[in-house]
Amino acid sequence: MDFALQFRPYVVLYRSTANGQRTAAERPARFSEHATCEEHTVGKAITASTPTGLLLVAIAFAVVTGANDGGAILTMGLRLPLLRPLGAILVLALGVTLAPLVFGVHVAETLARRLVAFGSSDGRAAFLIGLCAALLVVTVLTAQGLPTSLTLAMIGGITGAGLGYGLPVSWRGVATVLAFGAAAPLVGGIAGLALARMLRWLPTGQHLPSAVQWATLSGYALQSLAYGVNDGQKMLAVFAVVGSTTAVHVHADIGTLVATGASFAIGVMISLRRLAGRLGRDLLVVRPVHALSAEMASSAAVFASAAAGMPVSMTQSIAGALVGAGVSQSSRRVRWRA
Repeated sequence: MDFALQFRPYVVLYRSTANGQRTAAERPARFSEHATCEEHTVGKAITASTPTGLLLVAIAFAVVTGANDGGAILTMGLRLPLLRPLGAILVLALGVTLAPLVFGVHVAETLARRLVAFGSSDGRAAFLIGLCAALLVVTVLTAQGLPTSLTLAMIGGITGAGLGYGLPVSWRGVATVLAFGAAAPLVGGIAGLALARMLRWLPTGQHLPSAVQWATLSGYALQSLAYGVNDGQKMLAVFAVVGSTTAVHVHADIGTLVATGASFAIGVMISLRRLAGRLGRDLLVVRPVHALSAEMASSAAVFASAAAGMPVSMTQSIAGALVGAGVSQSSRRVRWRA
């Protein structure tokens, strides 16, 4: 059964009147996948009626997301001679902004609609409580310079808050998301191991051939798109819920995407010195073969999860891919205690 249909608390049905006109009647409903209806939803995630305080919460979440996720993703980009820090941040911000327009918002819809029924005033309050709990946990860890999964913290926070508010929770959906979240780093590690062995001929010196530099740059761009397709869409889910009044619907409108991308970029710049490069230095000494293998492997794992509409952690996928790439040469290259 479609979770989106199962958990929509309000559906607008159109019925014909005596003079042939169509009017809308709103009533609580739980339809099966065979029900026939036409749904009317708000055209944009952010509307003029959205309270300023809620918009500030969504913007703050995007900034914290940039602070938490951005440094780990920039680990590879900052090692490229072709990219300066601002250039690497711009590529990543463009991936966050453009990917939903090109590939859709399936992951954001999963977070906003398919795990817990948030389509009510109580639902929005529960979502905000869960979001604040996730922000608190991740902010503490980010302040200590520790890359962590804001996505998993968010899933746990909104699920627990929804349960506390007595909202319908799709435990099957939650279990599926957690299973994908656990599998993504493992898949990334296996793919990183295989790719690193295939690319072991890459030079290890400081002066890399231009073809290798452009290949690594392309891998970083692909990684940025993968983040925007999957992990980065948790920000769109937050904007969608805080901007809703009844039924939650995620829209990739330009205003929301620009606000998301700009807030994310600010968060990346705030935490750049503390987080950038930490993942690579702590796990292993990253060389070109490790960087390219990790970029391609983590992107593949995250894109595959996005195709199923399942949110996964890009940070953990990168970590798994780096471990796999390091093990391809020797397990001693990996700092297992990092």
